[in-house]
Amino acid sequence: MVARVSTVAFQGIEGVPVDVQVMVAPGKVGMQIVGLPDKAVAESRERVQAALHASGLALPAKRVTVNLAPADLPKEGSHFDLAIALGLMAALGAIPADALSGYVVIGELNLDGTIAPVAGALPAAIGANALGKGLICPAESGAEAAWAGSEIDILAPRSLIAIANHFRGTQVLSRPEPAIRAAAANLPDLADIKGQESAKRALEVAAAGNHNLLMLETKDLGLVSRGEVIGHRRIPPGAGGYPFSLPSYAAAGASAFGSGSAPRLDGKLSRQRIISARIG
Repeated sequence: MVARVSTVAFQGIEGVPVDVQVMVAPGKVGMQIVGLPDKAVAESRERVQAALHASGLALPAKRVTVNLAPADLPKEGSHFDLAIALGLMAALGAIPADALSGYVVIGELNLDGTIAPVAGALPAAIGANALGKGLICPAESGAEAAWAGSEIDILAPRSLIAIANHFRGTQVLSRPEPAIRAAAANLPDLADIKGQESAKRALEVAAAGNHNLLMLETKDLGLVSRGEVIGHRRIPPGAGGYPFSLPSYAAAGASAFGSGSAPRLDGKLSRQRIISARIG
């Protein structure tokens, strides 16, 4: 039997659909992940097995093969953990396989079976909605995903046990509400910077108008500190960085504009464009 779970691979701020296929069959005992996984995805084998064991689910003495299709699309990040784990649980009959068909799944697993937050919940929710599906994401990412729209079915469990109980009907999860993470209480303040009135004024104008800010490298020692202060402004969840950029005057083309045969290695400027798009 092959269990299938939908997830996404991120390219910039877009979520590209990925089909996670899990097969449990006789053969050499072990778990293999194929489909161009990077190091973080390959290591999910250990996280998934430990999390399932901690949740009370023993793996059979069989060969487990996980295919991330399409196989020619590079897969990066730890957010594939939850999809692989749920696919394996479905293949073993721990949860009904048809219950997962209407969801896109993202999330990183801790060794104790709890689900850790991951970046990209909002793009994943938007991508799931485009496919006509709901989203299963970590509890701490649920508020971010909820911004994608009230019509999207979103489940935000804290652990593998919680989502198994939800599908069994013993502990139904409620839909998370949209929210913005509260800012920390000990944020730095522009008042801590002595002098530099013109530069501080520029930062205040950019912050007040939600404008982007281009910072050019100089020998001014106060430049980085001013950028760090403004960088601690409240940024929408999933933005992935600060609304300013500090490229080096000696930056090579690859580091500024990105490199690679596929559009997956962003440079300083292309990454800033992605951050600006998420904030704007």
